[in-house]
Amino acid sequence: MSQDLQSRLDQLAPLLVAGSPHAADLGFTLDAVSPGKAVVRAPYRDDLIGDPETGVMHGGVVTALLDHAAGTAAFAGLGGDKALATLDLRIDYMRPAKPGCDVIAEAHTVKVSGLIAFVSAIAHDGDRTDPVATAHAAFMVSRVSQEAADRVRADIEAGRAGPFTRTPGPGERGGAR
Repeated sequence: MSQDLQSRLDQLAPLLVAGSPHAADLGFTLDAVSPGKAVVRAPYRDDLIGDPETGVMHGGVVTALLDHAAGTAAFAGLGGDKALATLDLRIDYMRPAKPGCDVIAEAHTVKVSGLIAFVSAIAHDGDRTDPVATAHAAFMVSRVSQEAADRVRADIEAGRAGPFTRTPGPGERGGAR
């Protein structure tokens, strides 16, 4: 493991969830990140329940969690300095998450080939031998994603935006109508 890469990942760790408004709104937390690996947690919350009768977390939250954890592992596997886009994501759901339990996604980069990273991940609610879902994904560095990341970096360096700045969405104060 490269100490320089781990230092970079440690420095970026607070932004790896907070920098994604969707992940931040879902309450995801980054439990761990290292070269090619990431562990991300979705909290059990009432607003994330998909079936009020059973209290089971919505499958869309599990999908977003696996995509985010796998993307973070790919980012870390590609050196922690390239903006990525999801190229492919396959999820196999195995069972509902247990009501009242956080769901944890553990992802690792299987292979990096050029500007593409291939990742495997599991989501579980405390027992990794009994997964809620598994995922296989591919992420790529694209010109568009890299240009967007470069613009954000430039805005932060120029003091025009902070790392936790979020643009209001439609219907929110100051957002597009």
